[in-house]
Amino acid sequence: MSVRNRAAGLALAAFGSILMGSTAMAADFNMRIHTLVQSPHPYNDMAAFIKEQLEARSDGRIEIRIFDSGQLGQDPAVISEVGLGTIDMMISTTSNAAQQVPEFSIFTMPYLFTDMDNLLERVGPGTPVHEHFETVYEERGIGMKLLALGGSGARSMSTREVAVEEPADLEGLRMRTPPSPMDSETWSAFGMLPVTVAWGELYAAMQTGIADALESSLPGYAGSKLYEVAPNLALTEHVIQVNHTSMSTVSWDKLPEDLQALVQEVAEEANVHGLEKAKEYDAELVESLQSEHDVTVTRPDKEALMAVAEPIQAKLAADLDLVAEFELMRQD
Repeated sequence: MSVRNRAAGLALAAFGSILMGSTAMAADFNMRIHTLVQSPHPYNDMAAFIKEQLEARSDGRIEIRIFDSGQLGQDPAVISEVGLGTIDMMISTTSNAAQQVPEFSIFTMPYLFTDMDNLLERVGPGTPVHEHFETVYEERGIGMKLLALGGSGARSMSTREVAVEEPADLEGLRMRTPPSPMDSETWSAFGMLPVTVAWGELYAAMQTGIADALESSLPGYAGSKLYEVAPNLALTEHVIQVNHTSMSTVSWDKLPEDLQALVQEVAEEANVHGLEKAKEYDAELVESLQSEHDVTVTRPDKEALMAVAEPIQAKLAADLDLVAEFELMRQD
């Protein structure tokens, strides 16, 4: 054999060894996780936690790729893809899944929860609420398994001119709402005048006085610079945003039982991690809004606000065919 041929043979053998080695090291299960949001955000922190923990604790049998910022599409389309198994897992808000799971609309009702910790106690893994929505997933036939429900921040109110301290301060204010009967009835109960305005038109509506008040998450308020036109932030925390971590049943059924147990365990741990990050982000935003943008922050008595909202909750549930979910949420 010539030197040249021998060298070529050795190179080919070495390449084959590398190829076999990489094949041996390849994960048994490759998964894709979708989120709709940009970092920093609790959903992306949860996805990163799931990736780190599953890859480490499965001894490399599972490999995760995270697609954040809506790279795989908007939530309604992604839910369909998860159902088909082309996307393995998603972490997002329940309100974006209400088209496929109308029962999720219960979570937009005001003052279902007192704070984020209370939310996790009421809807977290192992609770009757979680079990109810597991059944809803199955009955709806959406092709997803619910791994966990959790909390990802509070929605509060901001105004152009009034620093809100109590329910009476809201009377007569024009309140921006999306085209939602629940929102309109809620704020009407506080003596406010609902005005339907699209989110993209909200800055101008506040600036020109079409609306006097708005409600939003703190990242939404800060990110859209609404503090420039609504510099009074009242931490009403009237809605705690509920998120879901869901997995394709196609992907779930491919896993052996030990990895199914691990995925479930890690998703539940990620739920707690996401909740703590949400609290951290909200606190940091309140501080920066005050120090960097001269926002006036008030903390109205939530019990007084709840007393106004409570009488309309049952009516809202009946109007939106959510009585079963509402009664379940009221159970201790």
